[in-house]
Amino acid sequence: MTAISILLVDDHPVVREGYRRLLERQIGFRVSAEAEDAAAAYRAYQAERPDVVVMDLSLPGPGGLEAIRHIRQWDRTARLLVFTMHASAAFALKAFEAGACGYITKSSAPHELVRAIATVARGGRALSEDIAREIASERLGNERSLVEDLGPRETEILRLVASGWTTEQIATSLNLSTKTVQNYHYQIKSKIGARTDAHLVWLATAAGLVAPDDAA
Repeated sequence: MTAISILLVDDHPVVREGYRRLLERQIGFRVSAEAEDAAAAYRAYQAERPDVVVMDLSLPGPGGLEAIRHIRQWDRTARLLVFTMHASAAFALKAFEAGACGYITKSSAPHELVRAIATVARGGRALSEDIAREIASERLGNERSLVEDLGPRETEILRLVASGWTTEQIATSLNLSTKTVQNYHYQIKSKIGARTDAHLVWLATAAGLVAPDDAA
């Protein structure tokens, strides 16, 4: 049987090494490439065409949502599994909207990650138990997340703005014009009800898009 080839995307080399050792101990798994950011993930995917991408959301520069969206634009059949510290229903739903096939948190047991990779490789969808509970709780409680009305790209731009990136930096990183980024910025403020940029940063931090120490 051909081994499942895996692309690991995480900005911490020590973390990637740990996951590589875990996965390569499994029969039928092979880590074919690694990447530390969204751009490297896109290049590695094009070069390797792995069966499954295991993607962190917290990456330097454009995050995992943008990487997922970009890879899926290039290959609509790409199978991407988010593996992240963000135990948030909002993040999970945005990841699926961007094109992810699964969402597992880093607090999950190792066997849960292994099972999720196998499920995604078969064409299925995977959720860790804690995220499944979060989504059910949000839906049953009729709670609305700050980012529910934002698309994946709007969510990513909001995160970058809240992290202190300038319009020019965002435009260069996402291959957009400054005018387009300004339009996104205005639309985001309108959708989430931010009165000022400071209020926008506060709302993004409260929603967990950025850590307080990372906020502008």
